[in-house]
Amino acid sequence: MTNKKDEQRLERLKNIVSSLPEKPGSYQYYDDQGTIIYVGKAKNLKSRVSSYFHKEVDRFKTKILVSKIWDITYTVVNTEEDALLLENNLIKKYKPKYNILLKDGKTYPSICITKEYLPRIINTRNINKKFGIYYGPYSHIGTMYALLDLIRKLYKPRACRTPITKEGIEKRKYKPCLEYHMHNCEAPCIGKQTYENYIENIFQAQEILKGRSREVEKKLFQEMQKAAEELRFEDAEVLKRQYLALENFVSKSEVVSHTINNVEVFSINSDEKIAYINYMHVTNGCINQAFTYEFKKKLDESDTEILSLGILQIREQLKSNSKEIIVPFHLETGIKDISITVPLRGDKKTLLELSIMNGKQYKFDRLKQSEKLNPEQKQTRLMKELQNALKLEKMPYQIECFDNSNISGSDAVAGCVVFKGMKPSKKDYRKYNIKTVNGPDDYASMQEVVRRRYTRIKEEGTPLPDLIITDGGKGQMEVVREVIEDELGLHIPIAGLAKDNHHRTNELLFGFPPVVIGMKTDSELFHILTRIQDEVHRYAISFHRDKRSKRALHSELDDIKGIGAKTKELLLKKLKTVKNIKAADLQNLIEIVGKSKADIIYNNFH
Repeated sequence: MTNKKDEQRLERLKNIVSSLPEKPGSYQYYDDQGTIIYVGKAKNLKSRVSSYFHKEVDRFKTKILVSKIWDITYTVVNTEEDALLLENNLIKKYKPKYNILLKDGKTYPSICITKEYLPRIINTRNINKKFGIYYGPYSHIGTMYALLDLIRKLYKPRACRTPITKEGIEKRKYKPCLEYHMHNCEAPCIGKQTYENYIENIFQAQEILKGRSREVEKKLFQEMQKAAEELRFEDAEVLKRQYLALENFVSKSEVVSHTINNVEVFSINSDEKIAYINYMHVTNGCINQAFTYEFKKKLDESDTEILSLGILQIREQLKSNSKEIIVPFHLETGIKDISITVPLRGDKKTLLELSIMNGKQYKFDRLKQSEKLNPEQKQTRLMKELQNALKLEKMPYQIECFDNSNISGSDAVAGCVVFKGMKPSKKDYRKYNIKTVNGPDDYASMQEVVRRRYTRIKEEGTPLPDLIITDGGKGQMEVVREVIEDELGLHIPIAGLAKDNHHRTNELLFGFPPVVIGMKTDSELFHILTRIQDEVHRYAISFHRDKRSKRALHSELDDIKGIGAKTKELLLKKLKTVKNIKAADLQNLIEIVGKSKADIIYNNFH
């Protein structure tokens, strides 16, 4: 591969990484043949995957892996535990090349049940089948230790290495160790626990290691009920603790109920040109396949038509044999002997929501990637959204927004900010001193500023804005309309951003009489509009603050013609105050600033 091609490959991969969500999930790396070469899990997908592409990465094996990556996909889940489970399922299914190369399978630890009279349950990296029965290996140490902790909590197998025999127990050769006194062992070595009971516990531990936790859970529940019926309440309490501990462990190892087996989930999310169909396959409550497919629209097909067609194509491509599919709405697939479910609640609804979330995330990421390659596409999309929301004749390329600022009518000013292509055009910002309004009258001040700005634009023949936004509700919109339409005879659309009782912007108003435009306050477009509002507010307040500061520093010396800043500074340095300057005689002033300037100052005050 040439350096140029490799740079293009890395640039494309980094573009994908920059669009990843900051959510838990599993990620998959593909080689140039489209084969999965690595599967990983992450608490934060964006943070984890981006770590592979940092310049400071110095691990040789990681560099080899990165050099082989040509594409990246991912699946979002709700929790870190779900991400771990999904990763394990995908590794088992696809056996990725670099999951073995980067993590040497020979060094994975396993759990061993020893072949002793009283078997022990231990973790080891050395495999010797003469020594015991092995389960694993476990690619994730945390999973192995979680299993061991559960088994030790439930069944308390012995931990000592003493070679215990039946004869030794009968001859009372052994003494209980510290583990017995700490209640971590039932001391079968001295007969405190029967051999039969100990072996039964080991058998149940084996069932858990084989993945048959639900069967063990069911058996524990039955034994607990039987003990309670026989009034063996202490035994029932012990069994209850074991049952709850096992139930908690099993529930964390499943995305949904284990009763959901060999089921496919389909959901669809579409825009004007493309439909995104997310597919998931679920076995024993665990996701083992997840993809999002793109279908380009040609004849403005409906979501129902596209999903029906997509299900047929995806199932044929994957050679599916599932007898149940979960979908978001009723549809006809034409597939025989298959059950179609539209869940309203429960575990199947949870799976459908997870599929919908992945489809939306995929669509959002594709949009972000394309907008990074072409930033103007995002601006055009937002302008188009605003045009459609307000039903404007043309896209609002140039937007202007006004705001007033004063304190009880003093130092009244106003500001006008201009956004072009949804970006601030600061060279077009304008400041205004309010000239014709006395006292704090926001409506009159707004009318003066709007009148001055658009009268001048009209006289100069410069382009008018495509949209005016007022920092206020219906009142502000009406006074602006009176000037724009009634006085100046212009036709410029006017919108308003209104605030709630907590002074938070919560509504976009448009039309006369103004009506609320349905728009989510957490949408990207609404954020842009509130940014325009915040910008004009900042601009007007900054101008007002500057004006007040200058007025506070103003003195009578500033009004004397012929006296500059240096002369004023020299006088204040010598005489300290304006009062002392006024009282100074002519000779004193001459000594400080010279005869000509002294004459001007003295004559001004006398």
